[in-house]
Amino acid sequence: MRKLSNILQLGIKELRSLYRDPALLLLIVYSFTLSIYSQATGVPESPFHASIAVVDEDRSQISNRLVDSFQKPYFLQPDYITLGEMDSGMDTGRYTFTLNIPPDFQRDLLAGRRPTIQLNVDATQVSQAFTGAGHIQRIINDEVRDFVARQHGAQALLVEAVIHMAYNPNLVQSWFGSVSAIINQITMLSIILTGAALIREREHGTIEHLLVMPVTPFEIMSAKVWSMGIIVLLATALSMRLVIQGWLAVPIPGSIPLFLTGVTLHLFATTSMGIFFGTLARSMPQLGLLVILVLMPLQILSGGTTPRESMPQEVQHIMLAAPTTHFVELAQAILFRGANAIVVWPQLLALFVIGSLFFFCALARLRKSLN
Repeated sequence: MRKLSNILQLGIKELRSLYRDPALLLLIVYSFTLSIYSQATGVPESPFHASIAVVDEDRSQISNRLVDSFQKPYFLQPDYITLGEMDSGMDTGRYTFTLNIPPDFQRDLLAGRRPTIQLNVDATQVSQAFTGAGHIQRIINDEVRDFVARQHGAQALLVEAVIHMAYNPNLVQSWFGSVSAIINQITMLSIILTGAALIREREHGTIEHLLVMPVTPFEIMSAKVWSMGIIVLLATALSMRLVIQGWLAVPIPGSIPLFLTGVTLHLFATTSMGIFFGTLARSMPQLGLLVILVLMPLQILSGGTTPRESMPQEVQHIMLAAPTTHFVELAQAILFRGANAIVVWPQLLALFVIGSLFFFCALARLRKSLN
């Protein structure tokens, strides 16, 4: 009971120290609100109200169909301009896209001569240019293919594949981006907060006070792990409810309590990593550099950014020792596919085992550094 009391009181001390650190408090609030929103909506999956102008030198049925296919909310009403106005309109930033349909386009198309359409893109409009160019290309290909098939009297396919999306049927980017963002924020904040808590003890000179008190390194580390872990856990629960489900209106088919259980086990591992880094670093800048060197490979190679199946086999095997790999699998299974505990118990077990190993390794390092 005395050890539990020491762990509780030391953890409360850590919470009070965090409360007096406005920079870290602001980082927590930003990471679980505006950062998630900006990552989820920062890269649009399709253009929105993009300005477009058309130089229609053909004035044919197919050219009219192409112009009419650029509809809101993806594009504004297309402007008909002349060839001489095309460059000036893009130089002044009036148009993001200009389309030049050459003369005799329909006649050459039906004759099988493969005519070309010129598409100019203002690449300085970064948020619209790259997604919009691909969107325009798909529109032109679909309209031309449908027009040629109708003119040549092509028969319908005997078998046609009909694709249904099991989750996110409209492929809304923010649904995927928000979940990926909160997974990354949980890992980053848990490592930074626990590492900063240990370094703060050194910078303020309170680590010497702890050493002369009747507390053990196990109690010191356990207090930092539970106090910083519960902060991230509460922030995650609030962000899931208010930001992801509320602000972004992302439907979550799975169990939020089961996901938070996985978050708790993941925090057990990542907070231990933060303590370990805190024993290696002697200042906050050094801790930041260590976090960058470790966090980026963890996020990229754990399957959150790219599928693990596309990585080399050696990398896949190595990353099984990282808690983020199992946490990403668990989070995606619950939040995207509605998996229950029977499905994700291997990931839960892996997080507990890896977290225990990280905890005792960090504890051994902390004892060595305190001695």
